[in-house]
Amino acid sequence: MKKKKCIAMLLAGGQGSRLGTLTRHIAKPAVPFGGKYRIIDFTLSNCVNSGIDTVGVLTQYKPLELNDYIGNGQPWGLDRNRGGVHILQPYARTSSKSWYEGTANAVFQNLTFIERYDPRYVLVLSGDHIYRMDYGKLVAFHEEKEADCTIAVIDVSKEEASRFGIVEADDAGRIVGFEEKPKHPKSTKASMGVYVFNCEALKRYLTEDDKQDASSHDFGKNIIPAMLAGGCRLVAKEFLGYWKDVGTTESLWEANMDLLNPTCELYQADENLRIYARNEERPPTFVAEGAILENAIVTKGCEIYGQVTDSVISGGCVIEPGAAVLHSVLLPGVYVEENAKVQNAIVGKNAKIESGSLVGEDNDDGKKTPITVVAEKRKKVSKTV
Repeated sequence: MKKKKCIAMLLAGGQGSRLGTLTRHIAKPAVPFGGKYRIIDFTLSNCVNSGIDTVGVLTQYKPLELNDYIGNGQPWGLDRNRGGVHILQPYARTSSKSWYEGTANAVFQNLTFIERYDPRYVLVLSGDHIYRMDYGKLVAFHEEKEADCTIAVIDVSKEEASRFGIVEADDAGRIVGFEEKPKHPKSTKASMGVYVFNCEALKRYLTEDDKQDASSHDFGKNIIPAMLAGGCRLVAKEFLGYWKDVGTTESLWEANMDLLNPTCELYQADENLRIYARNEERPPTFVAEGAILENAIVTKGCEIYGQVTDSVISGGCVIEPGAAVLHSVLLPGVYVEENAKVQNAIVGKNAKIESGSLVGEDNDDGKKTPITVVAEKRKKVSKTV
C-alpha cells in the first residue's frame, strides 16, 4: 500500500458528562450544533479541506448514532477506496484490556491502523471543538521547524487558563514547559488538542507509555511531558481564529449564540474551509403571517407561528401561536406548544414543551443566567418476536 504523508486520528469516544442529559444517549461529538450540524462535522470538514483523506475516528461511549451519522464518509468526501474514514472501536485482545483507557491508549490500540498507511506524520485531533483550520499549514510548519511534535495553541484569559493544557514556549516557539490544567498557570497559551507528530516518535512514546501502569495514558498528562523530558523537539503554532471547546452546556449555548453574530470570527475563516454535514431531507420552513423572527437561525422543515428571537432552531421544530423562544437552542424535532415560553435554554431532540409552560430563567437582574437543559424525548421502539 502506498504511503500517506499524513493521516488523522480523531478522538471521539468521550462521554461528555458535563453536557448532562444531552449526552445521555449519544457521544458528545454527535450532539447537534448550529441548526444543521453535529459537533464532529467541524473536525471532519477541516481534514477534508486540508487534503487529509485518511481519518480514523476512535469511538467508545454510546457510539451507535455517531457511527450511523458518519457512515461511509460521503458527505465529507471521505468515501474512498484507499484511505477515507474508518470507525475504530475498542475490541477484545488476548494481551490487554479492550476499553480505551485514555486518549493516548486509544491511539496506541490502533497503531496497526496507522502502520497500514506508514505515514510520515500523524495528526491527533479532538472531535468536540468548534473551529475552522487548515491542517495542511500546520503540517508545513511542523516540517519547517523539524519538530517531533507540534501543538496548535490559542491565547486564553488568565481566568480560563487552568481549564486547559498550558504551553510555555521560548521566543522561537520551541516548547520548554507543558502542564495539564495547572492551578497556577505560567502562560496563557492553551493547547487546542490539535497535535502533529512524527510517526516514529509517536509510536515510540505510545509504546513506552503503555508499559507504565501508573500512567493515565493521556496525551496532555503523559505523552507530551514524556517527550519534553526525553529531549524531543516540540514547537507551538499559535492559532488566531475562532475556537470553542463545547464541553459544557454553557459553552455549547455560547457557541450557538456566537453564530447569530455576523462578525463572529468563525465566519471570517478562508471561504474554502467549508463545513460539511449529513442532513436529512426536509421540506422548506413555513413562517406564518404574524410570526416574529428576530436575529435567528432557522433550519429547513420548521413551522413558525410564534416568536423566535436570538435563537438557533434546528430542523423539524414547531413553534405554535403565542409561543416564544428567546436566547435558546432547539435541537431537531422540538415542539413548543401555544403560549409556552423558552428562554436561555437548550432543548433536546424531539422534546415537547407543553402549552403555557415556562422553561428557563430570565436575566433581567443583569446577572449571568444559568442555562436550562431539557432532555430529549426518546422514540419508543416496538418489540417484535
